[in-house]
Amino acid sequence: MRGSRPFYARLSRDALAEVGRVRGKLPPDVREAAANVPVVCELLPEVSLLDGGESSDDLLGLFVGEAFDETGGDVPVPPQIYLFLANIWDFANGDPRVYLREVRKTYLHELGHYLGLSEGELESRGMA
Repeated sequence: MRGSRPFYARLSRDALAEVGRVRGKLPPDVREAAANVPVVCELLPEVSLLDGGESSDDLLGLFVGEAFDETGGDVPVPPQIYLFLANIWDFANGDPRVYLREVRKTYLHELGHYLGLSEGELESRGMA
């Protein structure tokens, strides 16, 4: 059952393991920056995280907080990357390999936002 704790625990464990593998392959300077932004696994996004433009059913990940190169802003939360596991699983149509690929892609996309990359820059680097 999708909403069960063991299922969520497996999705979370697999996602965090994949994030660890991805981080290990990053260039050293990017890996160091990535180590400073925690990854939070949630089944679905909280309504409070949405800015009104996204549907909670479509959102696979989200970066919140100040970007790596910004300091001193008035951001009420520390930098963090959210992965919305039920949405990623649904997007992958329940295929574990596709799920891990989408976790990787979503993590890199949100990490790009943390690093200060725009949507256009993410797209040109294959991270969109």
